[in-house]
Amino acid sequence: MSSPARPLEHSPLTHISPWLVSQRWFASKGRVPQLELIGSWEMASDDARVFTHLIMDFSGRDPVLYQVPVTERTSPLPDAESALIAEIVLADGQTGYLYDGPHDHAYAKALLTLIGSNQEATALGATANGEAFGQIEISDIVSSRVLRGEQSNTSIIYHVRSENGIDRVICKVFRALHNGENPDVVLQAALAASGSLNVPHSIGCVVGEWDDIGQATGRARGHLAFAQEFLSGSEDAWRFALRSAENGEDFTARAYSLGTVTAEVHGLLAGSFGTAAPSRDEIDATLASWRSRLLLAIDEVPAVAEFRETIEALYESTASIEWPALQRIHGDYHLGQVLLAADGHWVLLDFEGEPLRPMEERSQPDFTLRDVAGMLRSFDYVAGSLGSTEEARNWTSASRKAFLSGYIDGSGVDLRDHRELLDAFEMDKALYEAVYEARNRPDWLSIPLTALGRLAERQR
Repeated sequence: MSSPARPLEHSPLTHISPWLVSQRWFASKGRVPQLELIGSWEMASDDARVFTHLIMDFSGRDPVLYQVPVTERTSPLPDAESALIAEIVLADGQTGYLYDGPHDHAYAKALLTLIGSNQEATALGATANGEAFGQIEISDIVSSRVLRGEQSNTSIIYHVRSENGIDRVICKVFRALHNGENPDVVLQAALAASGSLNVPHSIGCVVGEWDDIGQATGRARGHLAFAQEFLSGSEDAWRFALRSAENGEDFTARAYSLGTVTAEVHGLLAGSFGTAAPSRDEIDATLASWRSRLLLAIDEVPAVAEFRETIEALYESTASIEWPALQRIHGDYHLGQVLLAADGHWVLLDFEGEPLRPMEERSQPDFTLRDVAGMLRSFDYVAGSLGSTEEARNWTSASRKAFLSGYIDGSGVDLRDHRELLDAFEMDKALYEAVYEARNRPDWLSIPLTALGRLAERQR
């Protein structure tokens, strides 16, 4: 898939750096960037030169590696002014134009072709290997566009022709790269391969390797992109639930079915990746993280101190009870990570885990109660975003109960046997939310604080 290696006619960092630091997914804003080109490769295209650059920023405590796809053209790309990175002078003296790759169909087509070809692109210290999963055979790539509004990655929506009758594909280009497997790829691919209808069909991925002096082998390996079916006509569960609550519509049947689907997905993940009883060290590590989050929340949100004694007593009580098995989970589960498909069934997305946690941690087994607690908090946010009227609170209470009932029936696990633990996980999530809202949306701080008060009252 790679074209014959040709020397770059210009230093990528010279032109890319000013653009790079202004992007939403660049994490080191406010610091003077210290950028270094780690590796690059070129993919074949009839329309433009298509590169991917791996650029490391050393300005923070932990270096961050960014994937920067770029196309180079000899004439402007129509209607793409917002994707223009820079104008450059080519070797022949002509003006060249550098574009953010995902916005250029030349890159988008080359990327999806690489995935389907199972071939390798290699040059300048890095490699990229396409891996097709065999669930969907694409015969033609008609058009592409970038999905708007994403913060940490860039997704390309394709119109394709396939042997399976699927005509829309989404390919997520990971902007910040990590050594190790990305759970978004691994978990969704395993669920799709198991026949689950509650994740999209998986098409394939790109796996890369690059120099990394922090690794024992001197090389790092991780996922660069992931392609799967795009569900046309779907709506995310957050918007659907919010509209339901605003209109006073009963959501309990939907919430119950979401609970059963969540349980089914947990069961499939357990079957695919196994389970293990938690060790004392693993339980103690979870308790330590809870206590650390509590102290941080008290420091940043003084109102949390009112609940400190009750929260600490709850955490202490969980130390001596039986904990459920560890297994792979979603890791960042809320209504915004679920779609209501056009035919009315739930589809789960974005198994990448909490974005701020190291990739190695996100790939470790965890407790399913963390996902359950995350969804319960999401239902709370529906009421909170509507002003916590009595009607909205009643809607949320009924939806939470229905979701838990669905999960119990779907999993065969009576969550009432783990009520203390579930409360503790929900308490921890609410503490995280309190810190987040205090930093970013002070007007919403009452939502997690109200939840902390309700949970604390239940412990008294």
